[in-house]
Amino acid sequence: QVQLVESGGGLVQAGGSLRLSCAASGRAFNSYRVAWFRQAPGKEREFVAYITRSGGVTYYLNSVKGRFTISRDNGKNMAYLQMNSLKPEDTAVYYCAGSSTYGSETSRHSYEFWGQGTQVTVSS
Repeated sequence: QVQLVESGGGLVQAGGSLRLSCAASGRAFNSYRVAWFRQAPGKEREFVAYITRSGGVTYYLNSVKGRFTISRDNGKNMAYLQMNSLKPEDTAVYYCAGSSTYGSETSRHSYEFWGQGTQVTVSS
């Protein structure tokens, strides 16, 4: 199995940028599809972005398209979420998720491995 650890969260003003990192250890990282989810207080965890094992295909929540970019470096066992033009509604705990099986890109139930989360707060 794989262990995931997120970092890079923090407090930023609206319009600012942050880059989240997800460090993976354990089995070969390139055998896992990876996604980022987020959870705001009082809300369910929602899908944000997805990337295939090779990194060749990505998919985004509509509200972050054009602002967020997911990427991965399999040689370094890392995944990233570059977040630009941040808005207060992006405030949430962001989680990195991984799966070695095939399944829905956007459902949290299709990912068996999760990091502990990193807080992102965007002030207006």
